[in-house]
Amino acid sequence: MKNPKLNYKTLKFFLLCLLQILCLSFRSNAQNLSLYDLRCEYLQNPIGIDIRKPRLSWKIQSGGYNVKQTSYQILVADSPELLQPNKANIWDSGKISSDQSIQVEFDGKTLEATQVYYWKVKVWDNQGRSSAWSEVATWQMGLFTAGDWRNAQWIAYERLADSLVNILPTDGQKDKILKNNILPMFRKDFTVKKKVKRATMFISGLGHFELSLNGKKVGDNFLDAGWTKYDKQVLYVGFDLTKSLQEGKNTVGVMLGNGFYYIPPVKSRYRKLKGMFGLPKMICRLKVEFQDGSEQNLYTDNSWKTAPSPITFSSIYGGEDYNANLEQKGWDMPNFDESLWRNAIVVEGLPRLSPQLTEPVKIMESFQPIQQKQVGSGDWVFDLGQNASGIIELKVKGNKGDTVWVRPSELLNADGTVNQKASGSPYIFSYVLKGEGIETWQPRFSYYGFRYLQVKGAKPESNAKTQVISIKGLHIRNSASTIGQFASSDTLFNQTHQLIDWAIKSNMTSVFTDCPHREKLGWLEQVHLMGSSVRYRYDVAPMFKKAVKDMQLSQLPNGLIPEIAPEYVKFEWGGDMFRDSPEWGSSSIIVPYYMYLWYGDTRVLDEAYPMIQRYLKYLASKAQNHILSQGLGDWYDLGPNPPGVSQLTPIGVTGTAIYYYDLQIAEKIAKILGHGDDAQEYADMAEEVKKAFNQTFYQSETQQYASGSQTANAMALFMNLVEPENRKAVLQHLIDDIQTRNYALTAGDIGYRYVLRVLESEGRSDIIYAMNNRSDVPGYGYQLKKGATALTESWQAGGNSHNHFMLGHLMEWLYSGLAGIRQSERDVAFKETIIAPEVVGELTQAEGSYESPYGKISTLWKKTSKRFTLNVSVPVNTNAKILVDQHLGKTIKQNGKIIPAEKQGNKYLISVGSGNYLFELY
Repeated sequence: MKNPKLNYKTLKFFLLCLLQILCLSFRSNAQNLSLYDLRCEYLQNPIGIDIRKPRLSWKIQSGGYNVKQTSYQILVADSPELLQPNKANIWDSGKISSDQSIQVEFDGKTLEATQVYYWKVKVWDNQGRSSAWSEVATWQMGLFTAGDWRNAQWIAYERLADSLVNILPTDGQKDKILKNNILPMFRKDFTVKKKVKRATMFISGLGHFELSLNGKKVGDNFLDAGWTKYDKQVLYVGFDLTKSLQEGKNTVGVMLGNGFYYIPPVKSRYRKLKGMFGLPKMICRLKVEFQDGSEQNLYTDNSWKTAPSPITFSSIYGGEDYNANLEQKGWDMPNFDESLWRNAIVVEGLPRLSPQLTEPVKIMESFQPIQQKQVGSGDWVFDLGQNASGIIELKVKGNKGDTVWVRPSELLNADGTVNQKASGSPYIFSYVLKGEGIETWQPRFSYYGFRYLQVKGAKPESNAKTQVISIKGLHIRNSASTIGQFASSDTLFNQTHQLIDWAIKSNMTSVFTDCPHREKLGWLEQVHLMGSSVRYRYDVAPMFKKAVKDMQLSQLPNGLIPEIAPEYVKFEWGGDMFRDSPEWGSSSIIVPYYMYLWYGDTRVLDEAYPMIQRYLKYLASKAQNHILSQGLGDWYDLGPNPPGVSQLTPIGVTGTAIYYYDLQIAEKIAKILGHGDDAQEYADMAEEVKKAFNQTFYQSETQQYASGSQTANAMALFMNLVEPENRKAVLQHLIDDIQTRNYALTAGDIGYRYVLRVLESEGRSDIIYAMNNRSDVPGYGYQLKKGATALTESWQAGGNSHNHFMLGHLMEWLYSGLAGIRQSERDVAFKETIIAPEVVGELTQAEGSYESPYGKISTLWKKTSKRFTLNVSVPVNTNAKILVDQHLGKTIKQNGKIIPAEKQGNKYLISVGSGNYLFELY
């Protein structure tokens, strides 16, 4: 008989080993399910949340397949220490059985102004695993009411007379020429005597501000705060100063610029607008919390000191001048002699401010000159190689009082000098030297769109009296992260993607502008027409939220949504043509709905619903027998005349088609929000509009709409205005028109997106390919051939703006068509993705990726004479349907194994869950 002691030891050893293996396996499985990218109201660790029930989101990572969240638990506390033992004094959601991982509404205790909250989340999946707790994320509440600003007052250097306030000037009205305003500096000393736990600055400066603490600029934001309809809304920005405060003396410094708040009325500089809300002013509250639980606050009042800054002129439209001899060294540091400064004056201002909850504008890239040349006047012209929104960085050396003038431009004249004719003239940067070695300067409160820089008063020569040591362009834009990538085997499509991308980047600030120079206005048609292109490429949900708010605040009492928001000028040229176009105002309905589709945001629908109702009532009041015939129509289409108001498509076609689309969307929104009676009303109205549209515009003898233009037929098809029995014929006429023009486009700003959308949805991306893979007719390739480095205002790339946002609709197709990343109509926020790459023309490869609300979706396909391969990545907690053309192969492999495939029309259909896949067809 064997020794029983030995058997016991052996068994014990075996059990311990087994237990260790099981523990390691458990840890491995737990680690295989991890959480990342925690957000509150679309932002990472935001400061200034003013929503009582903010929404939380997270993403899940796993190396497995078909992984879905089945439950989650959220913990929220008002100190990080409480979260460490997994406790929460503000909200413990408990284990919630749900797959929801986006837009999860906070449901805990009442949140307090300025308080910081710490949160983390844990999830369980459908494979019996749980994640570890996520890393701790935060959000800080803002200031809800005027009382939350405590004793803070608006302060200024000088006050604008009420008689000069001009909130909504009429385009073309007579100028009021005044003296230039003072661009002020403010300072305030204070003492910190205890150990700081947390310090937060809440600050607004109109039009823009730059904050410094103890001589150093706070953060790297540019043009804070974002511009708004200033008579109705002002934004403030929150900064965490905890690590910047020093024990003992501290000094806050603030410089102010004009922005859109005050357009200096001077003759010597370009002025698109004549708006004057008031002269620069500021307000702030600095809250300092100490380790012992006590609190200290610093507020703006008339005890703050103020003086003129070295910025002697600043205009959002005309440029900026700086005199370095007016600098006061150490002005924003302790122990500065402020005896010659005067006390700030207290002025009126909006009592309640809103937090800036978009990403800030920042300097994102820089460009060195690729060429420099002296012109006949003796000036030097520098070519930066790229047209972009931005400012300059100038390094010069010379004598005190020497002045350097820099004129930026998009184009050159025949003699090599800069040409500002189409971009707003004169726009100038100027710098007066103090004569202290190498001096470096960059503007603070203005920007322009440019590629070329003409320098007067200095030369890039070592023996020059005033020497340009270096000059470069600094590209500024909204700092929203890049979340989409595209590339293909076609060089022209890659260049087109870059061309459109530069127009997008150059027109993302705090609003989506039309151009970065001449106007800088938020023309609304591009927000819904270019929205999908932008969303594929950038993380811009907060910007679209702001756009909706701008429209709400710009809506007129009669319900009209003007063509620009914020509305800074009342356009009366051509009657109401430039103020009342349904294709522009309909962004007020389309954009909230698109936000719901892309981000699962129902709150934006609820907030926008009163605006939507009022605008539809306005459109109904303007319609004649349900037809809308006002506005600009298919702006900048290609016709026999120079571009402008619609030439090929009657105005009523685009306006009424959009009106019908609005009613369809309003019906869906009303159903989502539970307004059944409204939904029925909008459905009934839509039927009346459809009937009138077909009676007015459908030509039964030709089976086309109106003039038979590409825009007319495409919009009728996209909006489902075409009766089912006529659809095939109308589509064929659209295709025939394109083909008979040798695949040349004619549609303009309004119509071209719908041409692309219809052709893609009808399986005719081959036509899109043929239209855009060329450079011999007006279009993207044509612009590139003419030397454009950003999308131009007109298809012809003529003498118009050479950095315009409105015609970049092809980018959407590059992602949805060539890369094949589309959203299912059955779901929102890419919970279900359609992967349907269009393998057309001579393309042999295309790849794209999009960071959806659930995680990254990516595709890469390659085609050879013998094989087609498709790599697909599907995020956790989602699924995808793969659609591939049957002509690409008869046998399908999925991750190396032959699989059967369902057929859907002329496509193979393969349904998958999350994971990384390789499909092969041969």
